[in-house]
Amino acid sequence: MNSSSGTIWLARRRVVAMALVAACAGTLLSGCSASMMADHLPAAVGGLPEDAPARPATEAVYPAVHNMPPARGAAPLNSDQQKQLEDDLVAARNRYGGSPDSPSTTGTTANPKAGAARNP
Repeated sequence: MNSSSGTIWLARRRVVAMALVAACAGTLLSGCSASMMADHLPAAVGGLPEDAPARPATEAVYPAVHNMPPARGAAPLNSDQQKQLEDDLVAARNRYGGSPDSPSTTGTTANPKAGAARNP
């Protein structure tokens, strides 16, 4: 390798390194201002349209999705209360003439008690 080819090789290496540094710096700097750049561009070249609503003055607060709900104020029904409630509902249904066994009132032939089993 002679000195002229070594000098050319070093010059090309510097040019490539400078181009790479300039490309990285340009990418990093443009990423900082890209969100507000659309506010100032005309709509014809990709900016916001004239009838777009203004940006809010403050950032929106994220909802508290990991907070636990408050404790129940009332205890769940015990078996006696559950039975009394079912009896009251059956009595109300019978007062108004409904029958769960007739398909004409519900529009289906599915078993009405199928979902009534208590979960373990």
